[in-house]
Amino acid sequence: MAADDRLDLPVVGERQSLREQVAHALRAALVTGEMRPGVVYSAPVLAAQFGVSATPVREAMLDLAKEGLVEAVRNKGFRVTELSDRDLDELTEIRQLIEVPTIARLADSSRAQEFELLRPVAQEIVDAAERADLLAYVDADLRFHVELLALSGNAHLVDVVRDLRNRARLYGLSQLSERGTLTDSAREHLELLDALKAGDRSAAERIMGEHIHHVRDIWAE
Repeated sequence: MAADDRLDLPVVGERQSLREQVAHALRAALVTGEMRPGVVYSAPVLAAQFGVSATPVREAMLDLAKEGLVEAVRNKGFRVTELSDRDLDELTEIRQLIEVPTIARLADSSRAQEFELLRPVAQEIVDAAERADLLAYVDADLRFHVELLALSGNAHLVDVVRDLRNRARLYGLSQLSERGTLTDSAREHLELLDALKAGDRSAAERIMGEHIHHVRDIWAE
């Protein structure tokens, strides 16, 4: 990482483990686009910016590597994962095949009370979008979809979707926020809950499918 690639990173404290704090800060840099796809970042250089040793930075980077967000580059550091258009198309296709029919089945399940329990999380997504807090948006969005799909009772399905979303969740969010349309995407979560609570299978399928397609359209821009 060149000197002019210095990131605007916080000095970490002691309330959480250094590893957790560094991982949180790096996720924030990934979400905002400050850490750029294809660029290799050195753990010692990042450690100097954080004001910590290189060990917690390497540990945090390895955590991000498990999520598919970065990849290790031998003797150099870690490269931010760069997904091709084909990668994004394939991730979108898999999400459509898994999430849309699962949502349709949930609409038939008469779980209105359980759906309503997710409304505060959906509102967190909207609130984060309105204040352009991308990290909070990503965290709440992942939590919403994982908890919603968990109502299917299929833990393996949830694990697959979590992995898919982790791999692609960072793409396009900063552009969406800059255009002022992040809130529109966020409100789709509330609309989805309304459809599910009403038992409207066709509306739930449509909203979920459109939501996934909207995300892919953002990646294409």
